[in-house]
Amino acid sequence: MLDALQKAYDAYVDTFREPDGRLPTMMQLKRTHTAFVVRNAEAIASDEGFSEDEREAALAAALLHDTGRYEQLRRYNTFRDADSVDHAVFSHDIVRDRGWLDGAAPGFATAVLNAVLYHNRRDLPDGMDRLTEVAAHTVRDADKLDIFRVLEDQVEHTDWRSDSRAFWNLSVSAPPSPAVVDCIEHGLPVAYQSIRSLSDFVLIQVGWMVCGLHFATARRLCRERGHLEYRRLFLHRLTDSPSVDRLCDIAANALAGVQATRSS
Repeated sequence: MLDALQKAYDAYVDTFREPDGRLPTMMQLKRTHTAFVVRNAEAIASDEGFSEDEREAALAAALLHDTGRYEQLRRYNTFRDADSVDHAVFSHDIVRDRGWLDGAAPGFATAVLNAVLYHNRRDLPDGMDRLTEVAAHTVRDADKLDIFRVLEDQVEHTDWRSDSRAFWNLSVSAPPSPAVVDCIEHGLPVAYQSIRSLSDFVLIQVGWMVCGLHFATARRLCRERGHLEYRRLFLHRLTDSPSVDRLCDIAANALAGVQATRSS
């Protein structure tokens, strides 16, 4: 099933290539992102001891989770869901309508489609079956792990201080928003609507390290790759807010499996 899905996905992506065979730059970034997400999912599946069915569902969801990004960019010229479509719903519908999972067992197809649909939600619904739960948590963790890489690449390879487009016109000098700080301190997911500055955007990812990585393998990979310390140092370049070290320390404890004491 995975080989067939890879072939179908590759053929679909090829329909977006230019006459010279190249993918538009932003689409190629998404293709590269997908490859990294699949690798992260493979690491999670291996280290967490998934069954073969769980592994296949998790890797299929990782491969397909951003399928809608290509048509989103072509149709709306943006990856911003708020200005176009919810890319998870879009991806789910494309995969379903193209029938790529029609030959799979019904439970497998449902798990993969739901994992794609849920991958960008702040919270997962209650009552998921085991296969859906494993696939959904895996793709969400694997996606976040690569988003960490993408931010670091963006910082290192763009003139983000002078080019406001590098981070969606967010202020690079404004302090963190109280709502963002409060959510992280209380171990709660941060809503994207709370973002007011680049500091907020980075802190959302710090918040993922507190309560957004489900599997121990994902937390270990985050530690080993130095994603938290990169954000601590970057945040100190953006703001002198005393909350930076406090929030990063909360994340460090969470990544290490230390239960934080939450304020009331």
